[in-house]
Amino acid sequence: MKLLQEDESLNPILSAVNLVDVFLVIIAALLISIAQNPLNPFSADDVTVIKNAGKKNMEVIIKKGKKLTKYKSDGKIGEGEGVKAGVAYKMKDGNMIYVPEDKNTGNRKTGDKK
Repeated sequence: MKLLQEDESLNPILSAVNLVDVFLVIIAALLISIAQNPLNPFSADDVTVIKNAGKKNMEVIIKKGKKLTKYKSDGKIGEGEGVKAGVAYKMKDGNMIYVPEDKNTGNRKTGDKK
């Protein structure tokens, strides 16, 4: 009957059980933080995240369904390949008018008034 009268503070198994409880709480907190993350791989939402907006090391992360795409800035502004597609005019009332250009000549399309 000596085992039943043993002091609980001297039993090393009880401290191991307490450590397991602490780790369970930590794991639960980590799972909750993963579930609330906007880039959660288990959610079906489409999300766009912009890191360091307007800075040289800007990064755009786009999540559509389960596909994750990252775009990193190289620090250069206004660089890229392309051609002029037309001209946009802002009217006095705030409306914007876009006039497309002909692909071959670079002039306004036929029928447009100058």
